[in-house]
Amino acid sequence: MNSTHNIVAGYILWIFGFLGAHRFYYGKAVSGTIWFFTLGLLGIGWLIDLFLIPGMNESANFDYSQGKLDYTIGWVLLTFLGLFGVHRMYMGKWITGIIYLCTGGLIGIGIVYDYWTLNEQIDALNREGREPFKL
Repeated sequence: MNSTHNIVAGYILWIFGFLGAHRFYYGKAVSGTIWFFTLGLLGIGWLIDLFLIPGMNESANFDYSQGKLDYTIGWVLLTFLGLFGVHRMYMGKWITGIIYLCTGGLIGIGIVYDYWTLNEQIDALNREGREPFKL
């Protein structure tokens, strides 16, 4: 089976799961948004997810295409450097990466969009055979 998502990364993001980070990582944008606004369903959903992560990981590995672009790297770059567009540059989307750099991720709106769609963006690029940016 291909391995697109890392279960260790999923559990690390689960630590911040009351904000929905692990759910976004596994492509569950709607529930990730709900977790964000309800603090993980007041912590109850967050605790339950501790046991659901293996299934979410397996589902993500089934749903998304393996390729040269790494999903975990994309998510780390989005999470910590998204305002600067580094995740977009990693995917080879230089124009929007520079726009994010100059506008703070389009004043945060682009960051929200990317949280909802990053897995699909990387999946499409992997299907095309796109190479990641290398120094």
